[in-house]
Amino acid sequence: MGYQVLAVSPDQPEELRKTVDKQHLTYQLLSDSDMVLSRAFGIAFRVDDPTLEKYSGFGIDLEQSSGCSHHLLPVPAVYIVDTRGVIRFAHWDPDYKKRLDPEALLSASRRVHSSSRSAPQASEE
Repeated sequence: MGYQVLAVSPDQPEELRKTVDKQHLTYQLLSDSDMVLSRAFGIAFRVDDPTLEKYSGFGIDLEQSSGCSHHLLPVPAVYIVDTRGVIRFAHWDPDYKKRLDPEALLSASRRVHSSSRSAPQASEE
């Protein structure tokens, strides 16, 4: 279908390198540790103090991971962006346990791909 997969993480670049090395990822993983992108997309939320304490009990340190003290995380989201930079599909769910079904993503990708092939393209003069 001709696509590129990018993932965006709230972790700082140093932490991402560890993840890429450990997980042997085959896609590009980008850092949004300052949460600029997440805020722009409207998917950033502040983790409350009781949840921070719970995370700490599991060995999760948001400040260490992000390198920031903002205590923000993104809602898990999936976007399909066309070659012109237009978002053609978006899915997010505040319940991080509910992820987009892979078949639904493939179906959306096919729809976007077929509609972009049939849409008139702007010509350069």
